[in-house]
Amino acid sequence: MARPSWEQYFMDIATLVSSRSTCLRRQVGAVLVRDKHIIATGYNGAPRGVTHCLETGCLREQLGIPSGERHEICRGTHAEQNAIIQAALHGVSTLDSTLYCTHQPCILCAKMLINAGVQKVIFQGAYPDGLALELMTEAGLEIVQWDKKEE
Repeated sequence: MARPSWEQYFMDIATLVSSRSTCLRRQVGAVLVRDKHIIATGYNGAPRGVTHCLETGCLREQLGIPSGERHEICRGTHAEQNAIIQAALHGVSTLDSTLYCTHQPCILCAKMLINAGVQKVIFQGAYPDGLALELMTEAGLEIVQWDKKEE
């Protein structure tokens, strides 16, 4: 059996990490990699010490807020944000890293990824936020939408 590519390997790990998500709407996983080494992972869910949406319900769902809008009305922290925070918490630089993510980053995460020095974003699922893609492209990040068929 042929060994999967590094890209497939890290995307598979991002998918596995997403299974830890406590979001009721969308399970997202992220893996930050530098030099083929995982430096941090993250999944979306409520901050440490805060009740998860699995228990409280989804405020965004209750208010009928569409995906991609009004990010501030949510208990959760995004997977990409949690990966950056995990790296910072453990003193690991994210400069020149690659993010593998199960979904396209939103505008909030895009700004954090740019300022964290991430150089490349590989994502699988689409997300309704064209401004995020525009901003990352303008900042010089390489953006790749993953297609398993490319293997």
